[in-house]
Amino acid sequence: MNNNDILRSIRYTFDFGDDKMMALFGKAGLEVTRTEVCAWLKRDEDVDFKAIYDNQLAYFLNGFIIDKRGKKDGELPVAEKKLNNNIVLRKLKIALTLRDEDIIAILQLADFKLSKPELSAFFRNPDQNQYRPCKDQIIRVFLQGL
Repeated sequence: MNNNDILRSIRYTFDFGDDKMMALFGKAGLEVTRTEVCAWLKRDEDVDFKAIYDNQLAYFLNGFIIDKRGKKDGELPVAEKKLNNNIVLRKLKIALTLRDEDIIAILQLADFKLSKPELSAFFRNPDQNQYRPCKDQIIRVFLQGL
């Protein structure tokens, strides 16, 4: 799944308008224009389509966390320069205050079965033996289940 698909899916799942999308980026410290947001939300085949980079999506997800959970004392969280599906899933888990059982239930809503040990492998340190990369299919099904 590409970053634009993730951004589009979150927008439509939570029914965010352009103003809300711009505000979420702003909460994490990145000012964006309505034109940029609209270009990121367009379909790949559209002439006005622009790809959203990992760093920009990380700002959006951090803003989503701040919006849902509140701002922590101190500085804003640093947006990652490189994202992968594991980080996206972790950020969504934090923003929506989900436990492992909640994520498994959301996946089951989209007819996908995953065990708790399989899920916990996505949240492990990449250096650990039990770490597993989260595939595009899992993110897609999770966003559908939401």
